Amino acid sequence: MKEFSRTDRIADQIQRELAVMIQREVKDPRLDAMITVSGVKVSKDLGYADVYVTVLGKEDKQEIIQENLAILKHAAGFLRGRIGQSIKLRVVPQLRFHYDESVQRGQQLSSLIEKAVAEDRERHSRDED
Repeated sequence: MKEFSRTDRIADQIQRELAVMIQREVKDPRLDAMITVSGVKVSKDLGYADVYVTVLGKEDKQEIIQENLAILKHAAGFLRGRIGQSIKLRVVPQLRFHYDESVQRGQQLSSLIEKAVAEDRERHSRDED
């Protein structure tokens, strides 16, 4: 069984640190409180880290998502500095924020499945009558 690579361990630690920092230390009032860090991928040379976030709220409107990403990109230098203080690394990766659409896609697929099951039940109940 293969152990996790160093970049995987660093990515996991960055994900944990960012999840707390975004909630507690980014003081922009426009930032949605329901931002979660769903994943981090760190390059092999530790030059950059792709941070995938989801914006959970009442509505997943594209302009809300883009505004939250812009706020996070603006705070990337601050967050990188804080990560450098909490994780002892010679090189702290540049943070690049991306929206993770997997949660939204999962909800859409789930609703499609529920709709298909309901239609199938309705069709079967009509056939039995």
